[in-house]
Amino acid sequence: MRHTAAKLFAAAAIATSLATVAAGQASADPTVTPAAQDIVGVGSDTIQAVLGQFSTDYNASLTAAGDTTSPRLYSWDATPAGNITTKTGATSIPRPNGSGAGITALNNNTSSTVNFARASRGPATTDPSTDDFVAFARDGVAWAGNKSGNAPANLSTADLNGIYTCSITNWNQITDVPGYTGPNATIDAYLPQVNSGTRAFFLQAIGGGTAITPGSCIQSTTPEENEGTDAAFTDVNAVFPYSAAHYIGQTVGGHTTTTDAPGNLTLRNVDGINPVANNTLNPAFTATNYGRTVYNVLRDSELNGTGTLSTALQNIFGTSGWICNNATAQADIASYGFQVLPAFACGAVTHS
Repeated sequence: MRHTAAKLFAAAAIATSLATVAAGQASADPTVTPAAQDIVGVGSDTIQAVLGQFSTDYNASLTAAGDTTSPRLYSWDATPAGNITTKTGATSIPRPNGSGAGITALNNNTSSTVNFARASRGPATTDPSTDDFVAFARDGVAWAGNKSGNAPANLSTADLNGIYTCSITNWNQITDVPGYTGPNATIDAYLPQVNSGTRAFFLQAIGGGTAITPGSCIQSTTPEENEGTDAAFTDVNAVFPYSAAHYIGQTVGGHTTTTDAPGNLTLRNVDGINPVANNTLNPAFTATNYGRTVYNVLRDSELNGTGTLSTALQNIFGTSGWICNNATAQADIASYGFQVLPAFACGAVTHS
């Protein structure tokens, strides 16, 4: 029998408890041109919404305190494509879409253009050792299927590995899901674009810690991550990696836009573990290979340097900074579906 969206997360669909925290959609791109001194970020699609909310709330806290001189925080979305001028006096750059593109922009420009990169993956061997990956929350990456389609409610890691390496290409080859008899229909596996941190993390997770090389059966279309509204997902045979935290932010937190919504997709289980428990990210899921930390990436020389820039960065991102210690920031993290990190982990720095 086929498993549909209604059978997966009915509770999440009707829950509203987190929607009262940081309610409403935060601004997307900055509504003003940031000043030259302001702290500006680009990169990951997965964490752009919560960083947008951070921007709104952090800047409001400075205004409420009567602080008119401290640098403000701003974050540019991953889309739409085109050039952006990130702050006053900055060099115009192509808008970075994804963790990899954001990190590249950080390293190819100076603080007069980009101060930090949003990253939904950890350090890679190709990243400069001078990049500080500063942790701020926890996520999990699952997979999603068309809500009226042929995909089961659960796939094992072996199933996902087979699908993305093309040794499993038909639903009737899935034989390890109780109560599911797969139809004779070709599986259509999709991935986000190559700069996506979610793509990189997912391919590593389904490889058991070693990234797989996607097979030739993978669809050439690369939808924007965590957006089930893409026309590709009218496909009843779709399989697509999806941030569980982002999904909770959309369905429980109510943080959606016209494009940033589950649309035709619903989140599914991996290895029998539901990514969502009690309308929040399931700790049992994030304890597996599918759990990940998300980061803001900064230049070490600036984060740990001296002067006003270092002070501003530490005040926002550091272990004693606003994100890791302010109640509003912690509520924002939860409202957007992520797990709040313990005090010893938030603000911790890792390198490649």
